[in-house]
Amino acid sequence: MSLSLNNSDTYVDMCRYHRIVTTLAPLSYETLQWVPHCDGLHSRASSRGGPYQAAIPASITGLELTVDPTIRAHAEDASHEIARFDAELGAEIAPFAAVLLRSESAASSQIENLSASARSIAEAELPGGKGKPNAEAIVANTAAMTAAVELSQRIDVEAILAMHAALMTGQSRHTPGQWRTEPVWIGGNSPRSAVFVAPEHTRVPAAIDDLLAFAARDDVALLPQIAVIHAQFETIHPFTDGNGRTGRALVQAMLRNKGLTRQVTVPVSAGLLADTNGYFAALTAYRNGDAAPIIEAFAAAGMRAVTNGRALVKELRDIRADWNQRITARSDSAIWRVADLLARRPVVNGVLLRQELGIPTDHPRRYMDPLTEAGIVVEFTDKSRNRAWRAPQVLAALDDFAERAGRRN
Repeated sequence: MSLSLNNSDTYVDMCRYHRIVTTLAPLSYETLQWVPHCDGLHSRASSRGGPYQAAIPASITGLELTVDPTIRAHAEDASHEIARFDAELGAEIAPFAAVLLRSESAASSQIENLSASARSIAEAELPGGKGKPNAEAIVANTAAMTAAVELSQRIDVEAILAMHAALMTGQSRHTPGQWRTEPVWIGGNSPRSAVFVAPEHTRVPAAIDDLLAFAARDDVALLPQIAVIHAQFETIHPFTDGNGRTGRALVQAMLRNKGLTRQVTVPVSAGLLADTNGYFAALTAYRNGDAAPIIEAFAAAGMRAVTNGRALVKELRDIRADWNQRITARSDSAIWRVADLLARRPVVNGVLLRQELGIPTDHPRRYMDPLTEAGIVVEFTDKSRNRAWRAPQVLAALDDFAERAGRRN
């Protein structure tokens, strides 16, 4: 059976026939006592104290990750496709870098059932803008992804905490940028009824240090290494909230740190979104000592991400070419710079135009009216009752990207 780089389903099917052998140990557990908070906010079931089993993560610092040659070749193919996509954009990087980063942020949030339209997200991102809770959460995730990319030259404790701080800004309940000091679990009303209870909080710093030691190694195949780092991070669950989104931001930092990407954010979360059940099952398998499924999931997600990313880039190029035919301004007019901005920020207001392009806030219509007349933007009043403009073609392209990401081929 041959491997098609454009057929992620074929790729996944092939992966299932070639298993990965590792010395990864399954989790062990320790018995702890659940002492509920008497604050009136917990259900009667969660208020019952007693013993529960908390995970003890296996060390991965010296993990020997032996990959079947066929799987290794497929992972290398996925890595090459990611790097090739990054290089393809070349001089056009400016508009696409921002759009791809925001698309990855939205896909990562959607894995956590936080979804919003491209328009809602873009409006929430406006200076002084107000958005619905999901859109605001996705904007915060964009900040976390941005921090991840900016800090990718150093993968350390401070960088991870900075990603979380950017994600959880304004949510003091979840102590942004700090390790948790309480139990966290998945499923159930308390750790006693949970499906999975993360390690006791005192184990978090040492577990993160162990993860970072593995991340610093240069003797492990890159995509399998990144997949294991992500799964280990999700097992540690070092924060009270935002672990999944921070963990996927860490993936982007690792892709950049290891040199697979240099210019853009390849939307790996959009690839994972096509099979979230498989993704979560792979994380469970990892906790049971089997790294194969999460490596398979990441390799297939990388392939899907490149395919979907290329489709988005082509659509945006076509839209921009169409605008070039419609705009009749002089070649030195700022209207062209506004069009460039709209390609990466499809909703703008006067404040954003001033911040990005230096256009006085009392003269935006001088530049926006010709674009409105050309059918490129639509004027509207935002939720703060300020004049704003949106580019429907770009917003539709972003919504199409999100729809493709959530559709399993």
